[in-house]
This record gives sequence, structure tokens and C-alpha cells, in this order.
Amino acid sequence: MNILVTGGAGFIGSNFINYILSERDDVFIVNLDKLTYAGNLENLKPSEGKKNYQFVRGDITNNELVDYLFKKYSIKYVINFAAESHVDRSILGSEIFYRTNVIGTNVLLEASRRYNIEKFLQVSTDEVYGSLGATGLFTEQTPITTNSPYSSSKAAADLMVQAFHHTYGLPVVITRCSNNYGPLQFPEKLIPLMILNCLKDKKLPVYGDGMNVRDWIYVIDHNKAVNLVFEKGRIGEVYNIGASREMANIQIVKLILNKLGKTEELIEYVKDRPGHDRRYAIDSTKIQTELGWKPSFEFEQAMEYTIDWYLANKTWWERIISGEYQKYYEVQYGNR
Repeated sequence: MNILVTGGAGFIGSNFINYILSERDDVFIVNLDKLTYAGNLENLKPSEGKKNYQFVRGDITNNELVDYLFKKYSIKYVINFAAESHVDRSILGSEIFYRTNVIGTNVLLEASRRYNIEKFLQVSTDEVYGSLGATGLFTEQTPITTNSPYSSSKAAADLMVQAFHHTYGLPVVITRCSNNYGPLQFPEKLIPLMILNCLKDKKLPVYGDGMNVRDWIYVIDHNKAVNLVFEKGRIGEVYNIGASREMANIQIVKLILNKLGKTEELIEYVKDRPGHDRRYAIDSTKIQTELGWKPSFEFEQAMEYTIDWYLANKTWWERIISGEYQKYYEVQYGNR
């Protein structure tokens, strides 16, 4: 089983590859990743050197390269993790989000059609559903209502994936997941950002009133669900993935402060970002009833694992929080 995994050097993709290759030796994974600011080959040390793993540095928008890889490695399956994924960055500059998330997905779909692949799995996000009020959950039937350049680029890709299924009969499935956390997450996202700022006794920037709610899932639970949809998901279907653990941002921040023995004086409320969705919450009944998936990690336990991982891997994150990331940090949070 030859699988092209795109974006496999990022947070979720690298965790996925390491997980699959630790469980199976009957698959061959080609990992195509551009190694942008959030891609890190150190994430894949557990998979390096394995006979059933090959890394290729490249861009999913490169038609010639993608075609070459399909041909050379007889690719029959695609799992598309590759994406620009940070809402804040999409607000600062949206073009790269549409180029990677929309055009890149189109390149992969066209190649998949040419080479008659057996399954194309699009890894998407609950953000395509927009924002919820105080009650209710996102289901697979919730209308797409995007509120940021990032979410609109992911929604466009999802719609294109579905169109290739309806028009060409391409065997596709889509997963839409809630907020991930865990080891190897680039420190621009909420949880690693707050952990590292705590460790450095820096201010913890919290948007608005801190009461924006997200539904949190441990990255390994997400990846187990992705693998299950890849293996058993019905063609043409969408599967929501969530652990039913809603937390306001400020609750997450205070939990991290408490775990690391820091005071709430480090919290700094900053101007809210434009179009900030108030609440996300996933109904994952479909994947649970159809495929038998359920989350296996309790939130408190998995958060402890996550915080402990960052404490134990200082060399990993010290190499990251320099250069381009520092410049971005100042643009995003400076002068407020």
C-alpha cells in the first residue's frame, strides 16, 4: 500500500506518520513537505531510516513534481495534511493560504484522477462551519460558513474534493477536526505558545476577553480517527472528529499557569483578532457509530503529557523560537 502523505513534517502530519509506521510495516509512505516555517524534519526522527518511509522536499503546487512522485512510487492513496493553517497569519497575508490550500489540493486531485488512485483523504477543519452560539454542535450537515481567509481556503478545498467525487467519481473522504494539541506543535498556536511564554516568564497574550471556546482533542486521538476513516470511511462522506471537550481560551491559559506554578499576573489581554469565531464544538456521533472510533485520552491527562513534553524537549523548541518566528511574534503581539 503506497501512500502519499503531504505536509508530513508539520505537527499533525508528523505525529500521524510516526504513529502509523510504529503500528504497521505493510505500508510505504512518501512524505511530501515544503518545509515551511512550521515544517520540521526533527519531528520525524522515529521514522527516519525505515525501509517503508521516504521523505521528499517539495511543494504540492508543483505539478511536475507531484506527477513524478505518483509515477515513481506507484501512489494509490493520498492523505492531504499539507496546509497553511494559522488563522492569524491568514489575516496578515492570505495569498499563500489560497495557493497552498486551494491550488495545491487541486494539483493533488488532478494527479489522483490521472493515476486512478483508490482513496483520497482530505484533512480539513471544523473552522469551515463558522461560529456557534452558546449552544449547539457542528454536524456534517452544518452549512459551510467561513469567517477567515484560512477557513475559506480550507472550505474551498473541501468543496473541490467533493466536486471531483461527483464529477469524476474520484474516491474521496473528508475529515473535519476540532483543535489539536500535543507534542511537536509549532509554538504559534495557543497551548505551546502559553507553555513557552510561562517558562520564559513572558506575558501570555490572550485575545479579547479570553472566552472564545474551542473543542480540544489530543493529536494521537485525531490521528487514530484519520487512520480509521482512511481504512473504513465510506467514499464521498465527511466525518467530524472531536473529543467533546470544550474549553475557553482563558481556562487553558490558567490551567497551564497552575501546572507550571506561575501567577496570573503574566496574563495580558490584547486586542481581539478580526472576525474571531466565538465558539466551536463538534458532534462526532457519525464516526463513533459508523466506524467505532472514540477518544482514548482524557483532557487533563493529555495536557499533562503535552506540558511535560515541552519541559523535556527544550532543545527542540529553542531552535524554533528564533528568526522568522520571532519577527512574526512581534508583528502579531507587539505594540498593543
